[in-house]
Amino acid sequence: MTHPDENRRLMRFMLLSVAAALATMAMKALAAVLTGSVGLLSDALESGVNLVAAVVGLIALRVAAKPADYNHQFGHGKAEYLSAAVEGTMIFVAATAILWSSVDRLLHPQAVEQPGIGLALSTGASVINLAVGLALLRAGRRHRSITLVADGNHLLTDVWTSVGVLAGVALVVLTGWDVLDPIVAILVAVNILRIGYELVKQSVMGMLDVVLPDEDVAAVDAILDRYREGNSVVILPPRTREAGRQRFVYLTVRVPGDWTVRAGHDLLDRLEADLRGALPGTAVFTHLEPTGPTADL
Repeated sequence: MTHPDENRRLMRFMLLSVAAALATMAMKALAAVLTGSVGLLSDALESGVNLVAAVVGLIALRVAAKPADYNHQFGHGKAEYLSAAVEGTMIFVAATAILWSSVDRLLHPQAVEQPGIGLALSTGASVINLAVGLALLRAGRRHRSITLVADGNHLLTDVWTSVGVLAGVALVVLTGWDVLDPIVAILVAVNILRIGYELVKQSVMGMLDVVLPDEDVAAVDAILDRYREGNSVVILPPRTREAGRQRFVYLTVRVPGDWTVRAGHDLLDRLEADLRGALPGTAVFTHLEPTGPTADL
């Protein structure tokens, strides 16, 4: 379980994401209405997905922060993976709507109106998404929150999507080729589908108890190697998993069979403390086994 102050900071970041999604969705929707551009409409729809994702992420963070209880004895950390799965699903829905509108506009081209105002509004929305996305990404990596990282990456990708849409609208104005607007929107939809796939994949991997990241496993191995050197202790390769921000390490430690229970217990206490010092908040589970001529006893 994470510290309450940390949870409050994460919740504030998600509230910032909700506010950004509301602002950018309104600005992009206004731009789409004024210009009649299906590309800008697709951009506005993706901002609607951002809003839903931010609200779901806010709920997921609140659930994940709950302490362990009688029927969730390992905490609620996996709730964060649910938010990533919901966000990925919403992205698929948005991409389908964009493709539908784009194909219709491709068959029935329409001139873009008042492009200057539309471009200005969309550019302003992109600046907001860029600033908030970078903030969420930094906070998510610092606090190991898949919810913040997923939302930050989504916002940054939304910025690149907006850049593509703006380029498409600008090309329509410069060339007079109205067909470029729906073509850009179709490319945006394909890119959105890719994002949704990555988010769903990340969520599924988390649900399947994926091992800790390489750098965390390396930190665990470095500590275990210190205990193995010049000692009669045998430590089997560790097993690890993560659930949102929660980390778990499972160890089997073999000591000489003639050690006292106190000596073995003290060793495990020191080992667990060192592991939690290297990876704060990690739940360490150790199992003690005897070795040597008295092991059969």
